[in-house]
Amino acid sequence: MNLHIDWGVLLQESPTGDGPYWKLLLTGLKWTTATALSGWLLALVIGAVAGVIRTAPIRALALLADAYVEVFRNIPFLVQLFFWFFVLPEILPAGAGRWMKQDMPYPEFLTAAVGLGLFTGARVAEQVKSGILSLSRGQKNAGLALGLTLPQTYRHVLLPMAFRIVIPPLTSEFMNTFKNSAVALAIGLTELTFQMKQMVEYSSQVIVTIFAVTVLYMFMALLVNRLMAWIERRARVPGMIAGGGK
Repeated sequence: MNLHIDWGVLLQESPTGDGPYWKLLLTGLKWTTATALSGWLLALVIGAVAGVIRTAPIRALALLADAYVEVFRNIPFLVQLFFWFFVLPEILPAGAGRWMKQDMPYPEFLTAAVGLGLFTGARVAEQVKSGILSLSRGQKNAGLALGLTLPQTYRHVLLPMAFRIVIPPLTSEFMNTFKNSAVALAIGLTELTFQMKQMVEYSSQVIVTIFAVTVLYMFMALLVNRLMAWIERRARVPGMIAGGGK
């Protein structure tokens, strides 16, 4: 079987009029990075709040947070994305639905980023809850005994330690945001996988295209891994799980 592999195709002009193919892939990389980072920031905020609420002594709020985690963690991200993009505008009041479909800026990007944030936030909430529950009850009691309120105890005593413990699993979730962002091609976002599909169709250079995209994804994963490893080293506390007991 003879395979025609032309590495020079990356320098050839794409028929889309957006420049050479390498520029097409970098454009996709830009949208992938923007979607993943936006989704991750949203997931951290939502996940931290939901994780704290799930350990708080307010039963009604804890049940709501548990429901959020169970729903968003167990429904496939693709299904959620279809719901936000295709279904939600149709069930909202006419004005709001029209705005989402016609006037909202960058609708594919915003929908993908928010959907990714809500989906990943449920997973982050589970990590944060596990980190808080792994701490001894004495830390919480000590904070309250010092005169701190419950919110102050969470802020100054529990959360700083809990986040140090859960940095390793959060690293995996951060890397997953880049991989899950590829699902956004289903709603038309021109991220990296979408551009890969276009390049394959236009150039027929399947091996070169997939190899180039694989290298870009591996590069992003390596950057995220090294960044989180650096944060873990700087934040570790001797004797805690993340510190390896050193």
